[in-house]
Amino acid sequence: MMAKLPLPHATLVERFGPHPSHVPPGGWTAIGEPDRIVKTHCCFCGQQCGIQLKVKNERVVGFEPWEEFPFNRGKLCPKGVKRYMQDEHPDRLRSPLERVEGEGFREIPWDQALDRAAREIRRIQGAYGNDAFAVLSGSSLTNEKAYLMGKFARVVLRTANIDYNGRLCMVSAAAASKKVFGIDRSANPWSDIPKADVVLVAGANIGECAPITTDYLWEARERGAKLILLDPRMTPVARTVDLFIPVRPGGDIGVFNGMLHVMLERGWIDRKFIAERTSGWEEVEAAIRKYTPEYAGKIAGVPPKLIVKAAELWGPARTSFLLHSRGIEHHSKGVENCLAAINLVLATGRIGREGCGYAMITGQGNGQGGREHGQKCDQLPGARDIENPDHRRHVADVWGVSEASLPHKGLTYVEIIEAIHAGRIKGLFLICTNPLVSLPHRTFVREALERLEFFIAVDFFLSETAQHADVVLPGSLMEEDEGTTTNVEGRVILHRKAVEPPSGARVDWRIVCDLADRLGAGEKFRFRSPRDIFEELRLASKGGIADYHGITWEKIERMHGVFWPCPSPDHTGTPRLYEGGRFAHPDGKAHFHAVEWRPAAEEPDEEYPIILTTGRVVAHYLSGSQTRRIGGLVEQATQPTCEMHPRLAEKLGIGDGDFVRVESRRGALTVRAQVVTTIRPDTVFVPYHWPNDRAANNCTIRALDPVSRIPEYKVCAVRIRRVERPDDETASLPPEAGGVR
Repeated sequence: MMAKLPLPHATLVERFGPHPSHVPPGGWTAIGEPDRIVKTHCCFCGQQCGIQLKVKNERVVGFEPWEEFPFNRGKLCPKGVKRYMQDEHPDRLRSPLERVEGEGFREIPWDQALDRAAREIRRIQGAYGNDAFAVLSGSSLTNEKAYLMGKFARVVLRTANIDYNGRLCMVSAAAASKKVFGIDRSANPWSDIPKADVVLVAGANIGECAPITTDYLWEARERGAKLILLDPRMTPVARTVDLFIPVRPGGDIGVFNGMLHVMLERGWIDRKFIAERTSGWEEVEAAIRKYTPEYAGKIAGVPPKLIVKAAELWGPARTSFLLHSRGIEHHSKGVENCLAAINLVLATGRIGREGCGYAMITGQGNGQGGREHGQKCDQLPGARDIENPDHRRHVADVWGVSEASLPHKGLTYVEIIEAIHAGRIKGLFLICTNPLVSLPHRTFVREALERLEFFIAVDFFLSETAQHADVVLPGSLMEEDEGTTTNVEGRVILHRKAVEPPSGARVDWRIVCDLADRLGAGEKFRFRSPRDIFEELRLASKGGIADYHGITWEKIERMHGVFWPCPSPDHTGTPRLYEGGRFAHPDGKAHFHAVEWRPAAEEPDEEYPIILTTGRVVAHYLSGSQTRRIGGLVEQATQPTCEMHPRLAEKLGIGDGDFVRVESRRGALTVRAQVVTTIRPDTVFVPYHWPNDRAANNCTIRALDPVSRIPEYKVCAVRIRRVERPDDETASLPPEAGGVR
């Protein structure tokens, strides 16, 4: 039996949603004093803001600001304010489900569901080999669950093929940081941002995707800092900066190399720091000679004077901070984009000091910790290298297995889907990820899912991907369990349990342990709590790059989080890396990398003349599986639109609010046009939070960065035409939305 939809999508939506919930448990009227207030953190983006959840009658009924938590100091974005509306949601899964062709899903007992899952795993691995069963996991899991998934894959399934959805988010930044600094983590705490004289933000829509970080930029500006922003769209923050560079998607290396060319000519580099603390500068200096402002401007699609002005602001500054995000990372040259950006930091020697730093803005809730402890296909806990014999031996000893039994490096996320499509992988265990919405080339992904012989999904809502599963196991929301995450700064924080999961659902880690027991490895998974898992994680990470050994839950509570590395109990953590100019490579130096610009995998041409770029909006999070169920957020952004410049709209005969068909070589979507002056005339933007006929990823391309294996979400070639209002215009909308536009 292949994993096709058992019923039409619309029928499944009618039963399982998304249905927007508009009223919290107990209603909006006065409910009296809460029984308790639980200090915890937001479940959404990588900022992991502090929040206090109000609990009444064992239900989360509201929130209060947590002003003492240092990162957000009580501030929250629209998603944080509404996050508690998921609790007691009518769409919550409350029983294991079994797919029945032509009937949909029927509820089954837990023992039956787990027994069937274990039986099918054994059958597939017995017939095709261990690597024929893959695991896809997520970066919104706690550190404990991420660690558990890596151990489950390698100790229980003994499959090499485990990867996580951070592969779609942070891996280009991670790879670049490891190449340059030897460590994959933001170099500075956010408290250093306001102390910088110049802040450069590249490819980050901070106002919508990391709203609390906006406050740090405003603090810097109030001190007199100059702000530079690179983006194809004039995002909310871009409207207020000192210099906005509307770079062509894929042209960022032109700006970075062009700036460095000007800085070199004018002597705005720190040759003493370069000579004493770095290697590889000679190759960079030779490479950037040709990136004159004129040449760089052609690559970037901007006037040369903007590049010169950026260099004049950045080059002679006393202190500076560089931030970047998916806008420069979601490319088939994403690692090279990040390397070129970091060269600006190293060339001035402005790193490892107060107010002098570099950071990548993590997108997913545990995007940092989620890639440190073993659910990434090439890493073991502590950010250890899975191919390093010493690293393998250390982790094998902690796990009580032989080093030889550990699989080696497996396939990355997109490569796993490609292997399923090709028939090499037959079974899939999926948790906390929704590839049918979030992966490029959605038709290809759907075809792959339909070719699985057996598919297990763990989730608290029935996502678009889980609709294809043979068995669905109902898991837990963040506030229904406890555990740690690691925020955008590298600060390890503690999520406290507020309520129990609803009757019939289970906490995720218990599901994994129960399945391990049925597969004969129960003695390796005798955990009684997430704290037990964390204690083993501490041992497994000891001595690694991401060393959590000196972190305890008590220390986290006492210090409002602890920055790793924290190698011993008496260590207070490391908020600022590279102080004293010492880097994590064996030679103690930072390593420059010369970068040459190259085109995107698919550039516009006569047939498909327009660039499509994708991203997020403030009301929604990732694939929208959670936020498309929260009424107040749905009302802010009911459906995606296609942003386009008036010149492009006029050329195509399109008016604001018209329906348009956006089509690439892989697929198409139909949405309303939003005509704005805040985007380049050669580029359109569609957010990616929606499924089916409104999925931006119908159009995107599976081209991968050769190092990070991240897809090129930010550039693909499309053509656009005006179409009539679709007959099924509201088909993809939540039923209660009523087609509100």
